[in-house]
Amino acid sequence: MNYLITGGSGFIGSHLVEHLLKNGHSVINIDSFDDFYDYKIKIKNTLESISKTLEFSFHDKELDIQKLIFETSSKNYQLYYQDIRDKEGLEKIFTKHKVDVIIHLAALAGVRPSIERPMDYQEVNIKGTMNLWELCREFSINKFVNASSSSVYGNNKKSPFSEEDSVDEPISPYAATKKCTEVLGHVYHHLYRIDMIHLRFFTVYGPRQRPDLAIYKFTKLINSTKEIPFYGDGSTARDYTYIDDIIDGILKSINYLETHQNVYEIINLGGGEVISLEQMVSTIEENLDKKSDKKSLPLQPGDVQKTNADITKARSLIGYHPTTHFKNGIKKFVEWFLKNGS
Repeated sequence: MNYLITGGSGFIGSHLVEHLLKNGHSVINIDSFDDFYDYKIKIKNTLESISKTLEFSFHDKELDIQKLIFETSSKNYQLYYQDIRDKEGLEKIFTKHKVDVIIHLAALAGVRPSIERPMDYQEVNIKGTMNLWELCREFSINKFVNASSSSVYGNNKKSPFSEEDSVDEPISPYAATKKCTEVLGHVYHHLYRIDMIHLRFFTVYGPRQRPDLAIYKFTKLINSTKEIPFYGDGSTARDYTYIDDIIDGILKSINYLETHQNVYEIINLGGGEVISLEQMVSTIEENLDKKSDKKSLPLQPGDVQKTNADITKARSLIGYHPTTHFKNGIKKFVEWFLKNGS
């Protein structure tokens, strides 16, 4: 099968590329290497995902990415340095390749930055996604997996969060853009019969995690005996999901799309454990064998109090069963960080 992945050099995307290639599939990776975080990390992700080793000077982003594209292209893997806001650029890629399924992971991420840059989030997360659906329509591609987010639930009063719950009160522009893609996705499903699954990811963590995310950031600061920002009283909580479980959920969603017709589904992918901020920090401390120096700060605008995924639908519909408990996941992450982190 030929899979097109947007954001295939990112955290989740690079793991997905790795699994699909190992299973004998062909992958087209579209990534913009956005400056949200250091492009060097995405180059390393890309190389790990395709099991290649190359030396880079890391002095010129454009030259480094062009070298990466040239050195990694093969019969089964193609990398494109492409912004999803540019429909004409995307169209050239779609013209070159037969695509069976699109897995759309590319987005501007982060709740707090979206409050500062709401129009950028609208451009990438909404317009960019619509560009892909327009190309699905033009090139007769009718299988589409979209990365949504647990952020759409806002401060949901009911727990655990079910796909049947109202998500009409997002509390950040990022969350609003993710809900918007779910709604617009239904339009394209209805009008153009694009089979579609929206996956609401719940706080994904693990090797290759983005450096701006809490687990990575806290691990780095604690390991360096530096102060960590500690928002609130430590009672805020997240349903953390290990990367291997998320990839399993994506692969099972792809399989469901490939074996069913007239599909439009929204599915939670969570880890099955709700961990407080205090618990998260203490678990990292245990694995590093170091104590943290906490700087108490007020809660941030846009941050939700708690997330908790009801994964009943994921279990019954696609056979999703997360297997990595939080303590084991943090142990694996810290081991990776000590070998590869910075």
